[in-house]
Amino acid sequence: MLFTWTYSTPKDFDDIILTSNGQALTGLYFAGAKDTSEHALKTAEKTSRPFQESIDWLDAYFAGENPQFIPKFRLQDPTSFRQEVVEIMLSIPYGQVMTYQEIADKIARNRHITSMSAQAVGGAVGWNPICLIIPCHRVVGKDRKLTGYAGGLENKYQLLKLEGQDMSQFIWPKGGHY
Repeated sequence: MLFTWTYSTPKDFDDIILTSNGQALTGLYFAGAKDTSEHALKTAEKTSRPFQESIDWLDAYFAGENPQFIPKFRLQDPTSFRQEVVEIMLSIPYGQVMTYQEIADKIARNRHITSMSAQAVGGAVGWNPICLIIPCHRVVGKDRKLTGYAGGLENKYQLLKLEGQDMSQFIWPKGGHY
C-alpha cells in the first residue's frame, strides 16, 4: 500500500507531496508539478517513520540548513543508468550545481567510454521521483541555464537561492522570469 502526506512549505514554494510504502520514502513532489500526475497518489494519508524523517529533513532544509542526514528512501526499479545519475546527484554538495554535461562526462569517464549524452542524463534527472533529497534542482543546463525541472522553474530558482547561490549567474529560458 502507498501512503501520502502533504508538507506545507514556506511562502516562496509550492507545497510538497510525499509518498511512502510504509517502510521508506518512495516519492517527493511539488504539488501541482507536471510530474505529480504521473505518479499514483490516490491513497490515504498516514504518519510513519519515513514521513517523520522526511519532514525533519525538510524542516531543516527550509530553515536554510544543510540537513546532515538522508531519510531512508526506495527507488522503484531504477535502471543502472538512472541509479548512476542518482548517485552523482547525491554527491552534489549543498549550495553547488553541476551541469547535465558534467554528469554525462563523469559517467563516460566511469564507464571508460569517449562520451555520454547530456540529453540521456536529462531524462534520468527528470525521472527522479524524490526531488530535493535527491537534489535534481542542483543540475543546470550548459552556460548556467535554468532548465529541466519538473517541479517548476520558479521552485528551482527559489531552492538554489535558499542554498546561497548567486542567482545573477543563471539564465532563464526564453519566456522565463526573475
